[in-house]
Amino acid sequence: MAEKKANTEKKVVRTAGMYDILRRPIISEKSAKLSESNGVAFEVATNATKADVARAIQAIYDVKPVKVNIVVVKGKEKTFRGRGSGVQRTVKKAYVSLPADAKLDLAANAQ
Repeated sequence: MAEKKANTEKKVVRTAGMYDILRRPIISEKSAKLSESNGVAFEVATNATKADVARAIQAIYDVKPVKVNIVVVKGKEKTFRGRGSGVQRTVKKAYVSLPADAKLDLAANAQ
């Protein structure tokens, strides 16, 4: 008698909200160094959680992330040539570790 193998993984459905979670990839020296060890950096929505980011990457890029770390970078106060001061915006970043066989080349599409 043949046994059926149960598929326990659910397919993640791509929705419009997924594209709102991942705002843009971060292209910097740190993210270039991170890509050598199969990592990617994204700017994400301020209300996004690790699970939201993992789901969005799986839906958009068809890659299941190994690990997601989130960092909130507070906006700095800046003075503009004596004209007064302002505050930079607060940014939430996600550093995503990908499996060894997965490749996302985001720098090729950057403008």
